[in-house]
Order: sequence, then C-alpha cells, then structure tokens
Amino acid sequence: MQTEKLQINFADGVQVAEVVIREVNSVNELPVKPPVKTSISGTIGALVEFLTQRRDQPDQVNQRRCHIMVDREAMSMILTINEDDQYNTGEVIGKLVQHPKFVEFGINSGKEWEPNELGQFMKMNRAYFVDKAGNMKLVSELKNFNANVSSKVEKQRAESGDFKDNYSGIVTSNLPESFKLNIPLFKGNQPEEIEVEFYASINGRVVSLQLFSPGASQAMDEIRDTIIDEQIMAVKVLAPFIAIIEQ
Repeated sequence: MQTEKLQINFADGVQVAEVVIREVNSVNELPVKPPVKTSISGTIGALVEFLTQRRDQPDQVNQRRCHIMVDREAMSMILTINEDDQYNTGEVIGKLVQHPKFVEFGINSGKEWEPNELGQFMKMNRAYFVDKAGNMKLVSELKNFNANVSSKVEKQRAESGDFKDNYSGIVTSNLPESFKLNIPLFKGNQPEEIEVEFYASINGRVVSLQLFSPGASQAMDEIRDTIIDEQIMAVKVLAPFIAIIEQ
C-alpha cells in the first residue's frame, strides 16, 4: 500500500474544513451520443427559408445528396438532406394548411350543423360575411328554422312482372339558396370571396345542415398549384442541383 502526503491549504480565517476523497475505477467521461437529426415542420415556405439560410453549409446542404418530394394532394413538400448518411440525414417539411376559420365553418367537409347552433356560429363570425346585413337576416332565419318535406311514393306492378317502386322527397325551407363569405382558404393567404350553399337533411324530427361550396373547392385547387409551383421555382433558383420529384 502506497502512502502519499496530501497538503491542504486553508483560506485565511478558516480553521476547520471537511475533505472528502473518493476513489473511482473508471474515467468520468460523458457518453458518446449520435448527432441530432434535423426534423423541421412548418408552412409551405419552410423549405425555401431553410435553403436560404443553410445552403452555404456543406455539412447540411450538399445539393447532390438532397431531394424534394412534392405531393400536391397532401399539399406538402418534403426536403431530405444527407440522404445517404443514416447518422446525419434529416427532413424539412412544408405544408399548405387550410385556414382555421375555414375549417371551423366545415365547408365541403360533411360537417353537420343543428340550425340554431349554426345561427349562433354565424352571428359570432359576421366579419367573414360579404353582406353584414344579410348575415343578421340569415342568423334570424337559422334560429327560426322551418322546413316542409313533400314526399311521393310511386308503386306499379305489371302482369309481365315489370315493376316500379319509387320514393322521392323535396325539402323546402326558409333559408336562402346561398350566401357569400370573404374568407382565407389557406393560412397566410388573402381572403377569397366564395359562394356557400346549404344542404338540409331531415330524419324524423332531427334536422341537420351541411355547407358546400363548389367555388371554394375549385379555388383551393388553383391556389394550391400556384403556391407549390412558386415554391418549386424558388428552390430551383436557390439550389438548382437538388432533385425535385412529383409524387
């Protein structure tokens, strides 16, 4: 057993102190951890912003080792960096997202509204109506909703065996055929004027309303393609050697 002298110098005025000595069997080192992979998700402009700020960093953006997948139906663009390096590969995802208020209206989504509930919702969202006075009238009509259902049953059977069995129904209500909104369809975009129609469904005493807008559906497709095409062109200017693949 080896004996070594240990000299401890106290600070001025210190007479008593505690000294703790520990013996360890291995070197106290931090564990080696793998690199933190890039994983970023944002609006549709996320890829352009990332490339603008990082294209001069070869450890992150080697254009020959990056690619972009474009999915117009999913309204997304995904940039993969360091595609052949499982330790350093990463993704930047840009998505075109419907505006939250457009989603709340439930247009073209199959969302069902109870008339009084829809009236209250429209009252609180008067700012999105083109005709503010028309909004007040529509709210009143929804809160005092009434509808008539005319049904017709037609049954015929011939001696030859041919038969006809038809049932048809027509719903008429106090609601207008349509109304107009001035509302953004996508986050970050300017409002669009769209015409919205009602579809009424009556099952016994239960009445539900749905909102449809063929114009909004067409406008969303056109805006989606325009915005994605603009992003693709911007990427080609910033990083012309990145492969861009349409799904």
